[in-house]
Amino acid sequence: MTVAEYILKFLISKNVKDVFLMIGGAISFTVDAFSKNKKIKYTCVMHEQSAAMMADAYSRCDKGFGATMVTSGPGAQNLITGIACSWFDSVPVIHITGQVNKFELSSSNKTTKKVRQIGFQETDIVSMAKPITKFAYQLKGSNEIKYILEKAFYIANEGRPGPVLIDIPMNFQKKKINLTKLKSFKKPKIKNNKIKIKNDAYKIQKLLIKSKRPVLILGGGLRISRAVNELEKFLKKINIPIVTTWSGLDVIDFNHKNYIGSIGVYGSRAANFTVQNADLVLNFGSRLDTRVTGGKPETFARSAKIISIDIDKYELNKKRGLNVYLKINQDLKNFLSILNSKSMNFKYSASSVWSNICKKWKINYPNVISSYEKQKKNVNPYFFIDRLSQKLNNKDIIVPCTGGHLTWTIQSFKIKKGQRLFSAYGNSPMGYALPAALGTSLANNKKRVICIEGDGSIQINIQELQTMANNNIPVKLFIINNNGYGIIKQFQELYLGGRYEATIPSKGVTNPNFKKISNAYGINYNEIKNNKNIDVILKKILKSKKPEFINVIIDSNQKIVPKLQFGKPIEDLSPLLPRSEFKKNMIIASLQENSSDFTEAN
Repeated sequence: MTVAEYILKFLISKNVKDVFLMIGGAISFTVDAFSKNKKIKYTCVMHEQSAAMMADAYSRCDKGFGATMVTSGPGAQNLITGIACSWFDSVPVIHITGQVNKFELSSSNKTTKKVRQIGFQETDIVSMAKPITKFAYQLKGSNEIKYILEKAFYIANEGRPGPVLIDIPMNFQKKKINLTKLKSFKKPKIKNNKIKIKNDAYKIQKLLIKSKRPVLILGGGLRISRAVNELEKFLKKINIPIVTTWSGLDVIDFNHKNYIGSIGVYGSRAANFTVQNADLVLNFGSRLDTRVTGGKPETFARSAKIISIDIDKYELNKKRGLNVYLKINQDLKNFLSILNSKSMNFKYSASSVWSNICKKWKINYPNVISSYEKQKKNVNPYFFIDRLSQKLNNKDIIVPCTGGHLTWTIQSFKIKKGQRLFSAYGNSPMGYALPAALGTSLANNKKRVICIEGDGSIQINIQELQTMANNNIPVKLFIINNNGYGIIKQFQELYLGGRYEATIPSKGVTNPNFKKISNAYGINYNEIKNNKNIDVILKKILKSKKPEFINVIIDSNQKIVPKLQFGKPIEDLSPLLPRSEFKKNMIIASLQENSSDFTEAN
């Protein structure tokens, strides 16, 4: 058996069913091994960046482990943006890169260590990848392969998950190995910490009992730790207002009796009022970044005792103005399983007065208002996403990209139990959604996936329309088309005097003819021009078993509302409420903030 053949055998043993790849000379021997093994398959992509994003989404679906294979030099370099998506969002993915022969490496000889390049397309991808991987390693010899693969998979999944990369010189890939002589990786023993978890659980119970206005934050850590089932059990034991972060949006049904909305810079007024007026915040799996807290973390939940449960001690101990009262460094799934145990008998119900106030906020301050439906010219994105949300079933998966259309989706979509909705929230690159939607569909036996892109972001990886067409992947690709970079335009209006440099057609940003593009790839083209024909087109699209391209024409000046102006606390979203109305909603003292003393990109 060669190293290349062993790699495939190992991947199969770890539930890797699909590999996303683009061939090149330095990875050819490993790709050739697929010809001798029919238990694993590959999908060819048009760009290595897309391979990394497809693998990232594949892993997020929790149906298997995402994997890529690419060649050396530019092939490996092109993975970087996709690897960063997995790094920031804690997604376990394995990347296998080909490398020049060991004897061609500049590092192989003392006299050439300072030489930039010896072998053709030689690149030190390991050094490039180390800051955004949990483990990056170049194989030193063929007999290391078993140990390194086992170590990489363990590290990728242990603790806070993340991507790993193994760089394999070409001459090692074709070398034969004796399986009986290969060294194995021994997993370190993990201490049993049930007693500490119980002690922390009792502390939470006591704090809840003393509180008058508690709130539960649900973050992305619940998905990462595979704790959603335990969460559902826990929610039956407690009765308190619930809010989510963007990455926690799909862990709870929008119509759950205690759910108020998503919080943060682009959150709902209702959810932000809830968390800001709370006296106790129980945080399950949110790192409480500035998209959640606003640009001044010290103003976030400032009258509350914050309890944070996070597997990453560095997230708990970061000091940026946020005052966390109780830090619990635990895996959420393990922690919730203890909370749900019979011996804990954990039950709690917030006062009906507080719960009713929060529910009233949800009714009084919806993100999608009735006037949006009455818009006659172009499509209103809030109304469109709301209608799309109503038409989808509880098994659908929705993958938005970044920018305005991501924000409109998060603000307007009403999650049903069983649905998934995710994006690359931390890295948030343009061009993520299309390859991610393709990876998602393949992870789910080619089921339909709803992909929401912008007219700008789609052009970053538009070449993957060929992957979609070639493999007949039933992605429904909605382009929210505002003919420019709308979210940056809004930033320019706020802070740069409305000078739309590099964001609109007259300043250099233009679109192709999407109909011709779609037709060139052999994909059905559709267009939604106004609110009136939304339902007709959606009915047709959602019945289709084929890939579909839908151009949704919105106003080029469409704004994101509500939205936080930098420097303000998150309860005071723009457009600002009348001051008398705002103060009526504040149980705690309001702050006078100067929005000009803090700026940050969109």
